[in-house]
Amino acid sequence: MIHDIKISAVICFMLPIYAAYPNENIPSDFPKFIIPENSQSMESLRELYYLHYIPGGPMATLWDEWLSGSTLWPGVSTDNRMESIRKRWSNALSARRIDPEGYVATHQHASIAHQDGWPFPFWKQGGPGTWGWHFSLQGVPGGWHGTEEKTQEGWTLKGGKDKGISDNAWNINLSSSDTYIRTSELSILPDQSPFIQLRWRAKDLGNTQPYLEWITREEPEYTSDKRFYFEPVDSQDIIYTMIPVFKSPAWKGEIIQLGINFGETSESASVGIQALFTQYDTRHNINNQNFIRGCCQYFWWTRDLNFLRENLNRMRIALLYMMKELKGLKENCIVTPFVGHCGRSGLEITPDGKKIIHSGRGIGNNYWDLLPMGYKDAYATIHYYDSLNDMAKLEREIDKHPEWNMPGGPLEVKPEQIEAHAQNVKEYSGKLFWNEDTGRFVCSIDIDGKAYDYGFTFINCEAIAYDFATEEQAESIMEWLSGDRIVESDTSRGDDIYHWRFGPRSTTKRNVEYYGWFWSNPESIPWGGQVQDGGAVLGFSYHDLLSRIKILGPDNAWQRLKEVIAWFDEVQDAGGYREYYKDESKGTLQGGGRAGGLGLDHEFFESILVPQIMINGFMGLKPKSDGLFINPQLPEAWPSLTITRIYHHQAVFDITAINSSIDITLKEGKLYKPFYIYLSGGEWQLNYINPDGTKSHVADVNKPEKGIEVDLWIGRTINLTQRNSL
Repeated sequence: MIHDIKISAVICFMLPIYAAYPNENIPSDFPKFIIPENSQSMESLRELYYLHYIPGGPMATLWDEWLSGSTLWPGVSTDNRMESIRKRWSNALSARRIDPEGYVATHQHASIAHQDGWPFPFWKQGGPGTWGWHFSLQGVPGGWHGTEEKTQEGWTLKGGKDKGISDNAWNINLSSSDTYIRTSELSILPDQSPFIQLRWRAKDLGNTQPYLEWITREEPEYTSDKRFYFEPVDSQDIIYTMIPVFKSPAWKGEIIQLGINFGETSESASVGIQALFTQYDTRHNINNQNFIRGCCQYFWWTRDLNFLRENLNRMRIALLYMMKELKGLKENCIVTPFVGHCGRSGLEITPDGKKIIHSGRGIGNNYWDLLPMGYKDAYATIHYYDSLNDMAKLEREIDKHPEWNMPGGPLEVKPEQIEAHAQNVKEYSGKLFWNEDTGRFVCSIDIDGKAYDYGFTFINCEAIAYDFATEEQAESIMEWLSGDRIVESDTSRGDDIYHWRFGPRSTTKRNVEYYGWFWSNPESIPWGGQVQDGGAVLGFSYHDLLSRIKILGPDNAWQRLKEVIAWFDEVQDAGGYREYYKDESKGTLQGGGRAGGLGLDHEFFESILVPQIMINGFMGLKPKSDGLFINPQLPEAWPSLTITRIYHHQAVFDITAINSSIDITLKEGKLYKPFYIYLSGGEWQLNYINPDGTKSHVADVNKPEKGIEVDLWIGRTINLTQRNSL
């Protein structure tokens, strides 16, 4: 697994600036949520949606599942937005790098960390045992390297001609016989340095076989067993080659010198060395799940057969990587094999209160990047379970439609096998990660078998939202979050769990000991002053709301949503997030390079999730490759719910749910045929309402969960009414 990556392939994105959006600035064709007698609340929620829709779209792989559905369904024809965002998603998902083993890259911004992983920790953030030499730091943002540029002084060059440092590299003309370079004396420890990264360019290397070599303090001679080969490059751009030396049994002891041998080349061959340095393994165990679910969301909203044909086997490879490399199939949970991801904290507090820093330990695996959350990872497992369900659903649709001409072959896993495995994961991991004492899920179990429970609200709400939790577990979780059940060991209890108003605290128990070593002074920040320790993230209020609909009912969820809207109205009146929180009396904002307790804007792109509770939760709408599934869950106080401008496949719909009936109107576009409406059950009557108002009864439907075939043209409405309400 050696990666060659051009600088240009590393994704960096500008952080958007968020200000209040008054109603008059929102395009008229942006979707509306319409509830009689609740127009002001719904306009506020629409403002919140538009605020985060404008900068929305593909970001790093981490957000593929959260942002895809949230940005694909609005039928915004202004500036051709609904077509351009489809193109952006298709391009971004199709360009996600998948390495030869099946790992999906993170695509975060540039740094000197693992180029397919998270941008930190990098070697300068480590203790003894890391090392780096950068002839140029071109392409690396300030603050993401922590080191300085150096010359070639102290290095050894044999068999080539030193052309000096220029054009962001140390340039060397090679000879036809073996040419090698060797560093000055250094000290590298293998557990701190699982990878060596070479940033370089080359010309006319041909089919040479370059290799990295090293000597140790115990064995100070260069020998053939202490070598690791890597691919030559042919590029005038700087290429990032990551060399996984941790795979070599000879990568042990204290390494005291590195060398690079370029092999036999032509006399016209040349190289430019930009940097050579050690690298932590900052890969995430959550990327493959997000990529799969993002691809599924894109396909179900668009029915883009060409996209699916291009990416289906990539999705299957991503699934097999989780099943095999991340041990999903064998262990029925995600087990993180990466060096430094043992799940143990990088901080150790001794009985006498002293703190020991364990450099290289406690590297994060996901969005919550300060927390170790491994070795056996509950968060990654919950998302793995959801991605299994998505892939099983997709594979069943493919089996149903041979005319789509999708590839089969050895990468395909049959849907019934995926479904059976998903059930095993839920049954086994649902018990493995459950804390009987606190009545909620832990975040992980480390390599020593120790579980960690700081009241992770996001893990527990997502467990309910993704149907990972059993009904009994879900009820226990919601009793805790609602304050009906107190966990005595928690710092935050009862009403204080919602201290920040827009959603629950991320954690409910003070954490000053469970972090990666690079976050070594957590006690210096007060409780609630850090997003991952009693703070809160706006976007994950969505999973809380969805959990409430499922367990406590739509009336309870509506009361909670009204609190979120009231908070947002105050924010808007103050001039936006930054103005509202500027004096820090109501909390501190994180974002734009500044730490804080609340995640609302800047890099918190998932804030767009909150308004999705209307379409995914209360309307209960799910896109399918051949239609729409609808299962409305309306509060008693709502006479009806209408959502306008829902863009699905080639059609834009308005949908209204009124207790026991559903109206679906085609506003523009056309249907792929056959087109089905799926309902959760019961007996229904299908009617059509034509543009002139005439109504015609079509059929009585007894098994709507199997799909009701319908036909629409512009202006025509489907009316579905439960027969027991007629």
